[in-house]
Amino acid sequence: MVVPGRGQSVWLVLLSSAAMAFLAVFALALSVTAAQLARDWSAALAQTATVRLSAPPDEMDAQTALVLDVLRTTPGIAEARVMVPAEQASLLEAWLGPDVPVDALPLPRLIEVTETAEGPDRQGLRLRLAAEAPGAVFDDHTRWRRPLAEAAARLRAFALVSLGLIGGVTAAIIVLAASAALASNGQVIRVLRLVGARDRFIALAFVRRISGRAFAGACAGTGLGALALLAIPQAGGSVHVLAGLGFSGAGWLLLLAIPPLAMVLAWVASMATALKVLRGVT
Repeated sequence: MVVPGRGQSVWLVLLSSAAMAFLAVFALALSVTAAQLARDWSAALAQTATVRLSAPPDEMDAQTALVLDVLRTTPGIAEARVMVPAEQASLLEAWLGPDVPVDALPLPRLIEVTETAEGPDRQGLRLRLAAEAPGAVFDDHTRWRRPLAEAAARLRAFALVSLGLIGGVTAAIIVLAASAALASNGQVIRVLRLVGARDRFIALAFVRRISGRAFAGACAGTGLGALALLAIPQAGGSVHVLAGLGFSGAGWLLLLAIPPLAMVLAWVASMATALKVLRGVT
């Protein structure tokens, strides 16, 4: 081998590539999970709405019947049904605990509405409800959808920025490792030049070894990251970001791109550094 195979630069490239690949796995998983969360949240709230009805107890049933009649005769409404007390209790469980005395609380009556793909004329529907049942409020979940979608988008942007930072740090470490390797092998470089080797040949000798180390380290880091993702417990009933962090199905194939990208990044960074350093070696 033209380039000695031992030295501090060997461990620097291996360990840094493994660590950066490990972090890249989680950043990539966070990006994919955030995108999936945005789709799931939008799908869960799209084409659904709720009518909240407040009325005196002796008028509640009559007002409910009027609201249901309005909803079922409105184009764009596929289904409308009154939520039972047990369903309302489950909605309040997160805030008030599992033993909510729903019957003893002055809660409004909730009507779950399922819209068609076209959806209703929401403004016209609100006017009809106001005329038939002034205590009825139509909520199309817009105020819930928008913050959730924005949160998921920002989370994904944060993950992508993290991937960029990981790539930048990796490139910086590779530059330092290449500079150290070339500086510590100045005598070897002079001998190679004496026998007629050109700078590009010498640079390629260093670049191939550094890129190979980066690829090997990235493979190890990616494998460890995948195992760490598999070790994260999945949520049972409640869904939150960390519980769903990871990939599903063919999404795991995205991890296969990390080691080759690390090798390409190492190749570009080390080649640029090697040619620059060699120009200064006499």
